[in-house]
Amino acid sequence: MTSHRIAVIGGDGIGPDVVAEAIKVARAAGVILDTTDYDLGGARYLKTGEVLSDATVDELRGYDAILLGAVGTPDVPPGVLERGLLLKLRFELDLYVNLRPFLLPPNVDFLVVRENTEGTYAGEGGFLRKGTQHEVATQGSVNTRMGVERCVRFSFDLARSRPRKHLTLVHKTNVLTYSGDLWQRTFDAVHADYPDVDTAYNHVDAACIYFVQDPQGTTSSSPTTSSATSSPTSAVRCRAASASLRRRTSTRLAQGRPSSSPCTARRPTSPGRTRRTPSPRSCRER
Repeated sequence: MTSHRIAVIGGDGIGPDVVAEAIKVARAAGVILDTTDYDLGGARYLKTGEVLSDATVDELRGYDAILLGAVGTPDVPPGVLERGLLLKLRFELDLYVNLRPFLLPPNVDFLVVRENTEGTYAGEGGFLRKGTQHEVATQGSVNTRMGVERCVRFSFDLARSRPRKHLTLVHKTNVLTYSGDLWQRTFDAVHADYPDVDTAYNHVDAACIYFVQDPQGTTSSSPTTSSATSSPTSAVRCRAASASLRRRTSTRLAQGRPSSSPCTARRPTSPGRTRRTPSPRSCRER
């Protein structure tokens, strides 16, 4: 059986404990792991002032994978570890896909594919007149055709390998008109190479609602499976919206009021573009 060389970054707080249990589970499943621990994270930074050296990055290139726990402590300023450790690993090792599976037996099984090295993670931006009442801060989103296409192709390959063969693009093309247009055009062009894969589009707002209201019947999940590819922020928004919708629904039911449906409005589309977006069974367009 193949042995896998794994670099282990336990991190801070509960990170080392969680990672140790994950290794136990993998080994109990029969996976042979050859692990090497790396002391990286908030505690290391506070002791040495170093986040991640170039020499350590070169060492990490030689492993089959990196198992990373939670990193960060309240004493480390925001952005230090995010930029110096997490994003440095992504950029230096070109970890361009963020793959997030969601499995809820017996009926919900879908995957979210998120771009991992471009978009808002590119770090484009800065300050003008910082510290004054006229201060201006900008934060750009960088999307390249190459970066978008390799993420989209990964998603189509993944969708093709799964029973339902379905892929949904999740974005905000009506507001993010430039980056969204690039994603949509690339998605449509790549689709021509995958005629056996069914596709759809959801605004991220709608996708959040569908995940909660009807996860078995939406375009992003089904009893047999599907995949979703999204802009960098959609996974976070979906989690927040899901929690918020559950809280509002529980409150209304406790007060004896019917739960309001956020799906009564028509889904917006860009002028001149036809969306092939099936409605969930429990929430048809009116």
